[in-house]
Amino acid sequence: MNVAASDLLIAIPGAVGAAACFGITAVLQHRATQRTPTRHAMNPRLVIDLLRQPMWVAAIFLNILGTLLQVLALRFGPLIMVQPLLVTGLLFSVVIGSIAAGRRPDRVLLGGAFCCIAGLAMFLLIARPGSGSETLELSDMLPLVIALSCVLALCLAVSSRGHGQVPALALGVAAGVLYGVTAGFIKVVTHEASQSLFSPLSGWTLYALLIIGPLGFLLNQNAYQVAAAASPVLAVITIVDPIVGIIVGRLWLGEHVNLGLAALAGQIVALAVMAAGIGLLAHRAPHLRSTEASAADAMTGIAADAREAVTGTAGRAADTQDDTGRWGDGDHRTHVAS
Repeated sequence: MNVAASDLLIAIPGAVGAAACFGITAVLQHRATQRTPTRHAMNPRLVIDLLRQPMWVAAIFLNILGTLLQVLALRFGPLIMVQPLLVTGLLFSVVIGSIAAGRRPDRVLLGGAFCCIAGLAMFLLIARPGSGSETLELSDMLPLVIALSCVLALCLAVSSRGHGQVPALALGVAAGVLYGVTAGFIKVVTHEASQSLFSPLSGWTLYALLIIGPLGFLLNQNAYQVAAAASPVLAVITIVDPIVGIIVGRLWLGEHVNLGLAALAGQIVALAVMAAGIGLLAHRAPHLRSTEASAADAMTGIAADAREAVTGTAGRAADTQDDTGRWGDGDHRTHVAS
């Protein structure tokens, strides 16, 4: 069934807005996870550590906004259309990071952006996604559960034994798979909620969403923590998420997509072009890190100078107070230590 034009006017801007939020969130979350103790995959203590990082807390609010926009987009648009549009999140992440680092977008960034947009537009024009069922039967989910468990087990095994960027990329794959499945569950839950506010409480989909969604988020944070740069991890998630979303939308939700032989070939080419653009953007990110690191070091130096000035002022005040005898043993210990 074709999607109404009025629904597209809500779904497309909602998906692009969500992508922008997720792209900026990725940059903030990566920087925050680099400042926390390394935890094993799926260790919830990582979240407790991150809650002490104001940058990460700000990213969470932005991530919530992105999720709400994604929910809005999925309410009015098919999963096969909304999830590929989230690919633009990597574009926002790298371009905004480039501008923040004081560098103008170069040919690699522009080429990657062009490939992403061209591949995405080509896929949507050829596939012509249409709405399908907005319900999931628990009995039909067994193949998905088995496949999901196998992929997660493989990714966790690779992440625990790999070296270099391999653990981060493996965790990124696992997070991307869970995000793609989560989007399918969001689609169903929003439909149930539109029928009755309490309708999702009587089904199983909401409870599965409350498990898979946070698990994917935790694996995403693990991936950012062990990654040298955020963009390669975000690139993997950006590729895997829409592919899994397309599979869930087509096989389990029965959403329409052009299945002609020529159309399928065109869709594969479009996804390949889009993946090439993602690769170019991810490849460009390490070249921006030196500038970003210099800026971060400068900010760290300024903060250190400020702390030293405050500490010096406090020390002088303590000495003054100690000379007048207004302080007790605690201040005497500070004075001796200095």
